[in-house]
Amino acid sequence: MGEEGTEGTVHLLCLAASSGVPLFCRSSRGGAPARQQVGPWRSGSPKLEGLPFSVIGSLNGVHMFGQNLEVQLSSARTEDTTVVWKSFHDSITLIVLSSEAGTSELRLERLLQMVFGAMVLLVGLEELTNISNIERLKKELRASYGLIDSLLGDSELIGDLTQCVDCVVPPEGSLLQEALSGFAEAAGTNFASLVVSGRVVVATESWWRLGTPEAVLLPWLVGSLPPQAARDYPVYLPHGSPTVPHRLLTLTLLPGLELCLVCGPRPPLSQLDPQLLERWWQPMLDPLRACLPLGPRALPAGFPLHTDILGLLLLHLELKRCLFTVEPSGDKDPSPEQRRCVLRSFYTLVTAVHFPPEPGQQEDKAEDAAQQPQVPKACYLVSGTEEPGTGWRLVALQSGPRRLLLLLSAQSPVHGLRGLATRTLHALTPLL
Repeated sequence: MGEEGTEGTVHLLCLAASSGVPLFCRSSRGGAPARQQVGPWRSGSPKLEGLPFSVIGSLNGVHMFGQNLEVQLSSARTEDTTVVWKSFHDSITLIVLSSEAGTSELRLERLLQMVFGAMVLLVGLEELTNISNIERLKKELRASYGLIDSLLGDSELIGDLTQCVDCVVPPEGSLLQEALSGFAEAAGTNFASLVVSGRVVVATESWWRLGTPEAVLLPWLVGSLPPQAARDYPVYLPHGSPTVPHRLLTLTLLPGLELCLVCGPRPPLSQLDPQLLERWWQPMLDPLRACLPLGPRALPAGFPLHTDILGLLLLHLELKRCLFTVEPSGDKDPSPEQRRCVLRSFYTLVTAVHFPPEPGQQEDKAEDAAQQPQVPKACYLVSGTEEPGTGWRLVALQSGPRRLLLLLSAQSPVHGLRGLATRTLHALTPLL
């Protein structure tokens, strides 16, 4: 199993489907978004943000050629590059090329879904499906570059791949939940959440009912924006309201911890005055401070985890939420970046190969899974067996709506992997 995303370059192309006119190209190198000039064309060079125009034309041309013959070209591989095409509403074509080692088609397909969701979130579906002025659309799409670049880069989050909301477990969640619900009612909205480093701490019931992809993209957007005391940000909801804009209001309670509201024309940002904030959040200052370290760890301090666990990913496939951390044992090798790459790669492997399709997947895939005589409930992978004490162990366990993936140190005995995963899942079940 290759370490997905460790090296190489990812190029993302966006084109108008009917004309083939490029709208933008974004790139990331070695997991970090490349610095690019805002305008789509580089003067004096027949390239669109680093890719020759001939390559762009060929990639789009072969896709359109297949469509004319009623053949759907979805992906291709060369010796060192994976290419995935996807069209949306017969209006926008997205193409992604990745030379990263071990890149899976599943990862790139979901990346394109999230990128289009980001475009709808910040521009609206109407502008993308009824293109009347290409140059105006190019300018409007610049608003989505920051969010798209964060999806291309090496993020600490995993919701772009799992399509589940990255969450953390606060030590005093019930107190924070009560304060959030009271504040949301006082502010006149049903949609509210607390977000730390792009992860949801607590949220109202209506916020949790947001559909995919906005449930993932809204906290991701907040985490990708520069720090600001307050924001009034126009957004569309790709699933719930793709053509009518809403407002995303954010208020910084503590550095890195933001209160987020989704609302209509009211309330105005000025209505959320300091007195209202103090009334609900001043008594919560200590519980709020306890949330700040939860960003990378996800679990409260002192939560009992086996010392062999280097990282974990817990998904609740019905609630579409997940807990993801690679820092339960921060003083051991491999590095947190390597652990994230390994767990992401293992997730794509078990999702594409071993476990049944997740809720919301294509019906034909679900039917294929139903015809299988046996459905795996667990799998494991061992790396570095040639040298004792090197490499790592990976184990995945499916139990009802929950799926647990563990990255374990090489000292963890293979015969005990399933037992350790079962005990860990049992301990984590009350949290998610």
